[in-house]
Amino acid sequence: MTGEHSSKQYDTDLETIRSKVLLMGGLVERQFQEAINVFRNGNLDAAERVIKDDDQVNRLEIELDDACSHLIVRRQPTANDLRTVMATIKVITDLERIGDEAAKIARTAIHLHKRGAGTIDHTETVRVIAVGAADLLHDALDALARLDEKQAMKLIAQDEVIDRDFRSIMRNLITFMMEDPRTISASMDTLWVAKAVERIGDHAKNIAEYVIYIVEGKDIRHTDYATSQFDDEV
Repeated sequence: MTGEHSSKQYDTDLETIRSKVLLMGGLVERQFQEAINVFRNGNLDAAERVIKDDDQVNRLEIELDDACSHLIVRRQPTANDLRTVMATIKVITDLERIGDEAAKIARTAIHLHKRGAGTIDHTETVRVIAVGAADLLHDALDALARLDEKQAMKLIAQDEVIDRDFRSIMRNLITFMMEDPRTISASMDTLWVAKAVERIGDHAKNIAEYVIYIVEGKDIRHTDYATSQFDDEV
């Protein structure tokens, strides 16, 4: 009876944490989308809201880290249960860092629009990579909510596309700066935003990898596991 009660209580505690993690995920997803909108339209009030939202994300990180630590101490999970808790802690860290990057985009947008964009269509420069990262983040959170390792596996390759797009943006902006020094300030701001977007893609990919770790018990970070699985299916 005691074991059964403990197990049920563990499940309840873990589900509470999962719900708050998904709440945090929804918050940073909205924060990122609003940050990109600010970069496009220069709405300074909206930019300040994005930056302020980061405080809430940070508070959630602290609250959830504490809840996970207490869960480990009180319930002493083992094997699969412990793996789930440890992966959840890592997801929380990645979500907090996504919030940091979104706030960085908002701050950069403030500087860019106060100074003037100059001769660069900065919005169009990052449009494709921003859409790709937003889709990756949304789908990674969906895979986390449903613990869908097959969907998570497909997402990992998408990050490689975002990385490639970022390298292309960087080359183009360097060319702009070399050809016209008047574009240097706006180009640098745009490059910082593109880099923040690329990092958000990295963190979203990490979340997908943790889904695979939770479901399959395989740590595929820094491996070609996803590629090999795709090749096997083909």
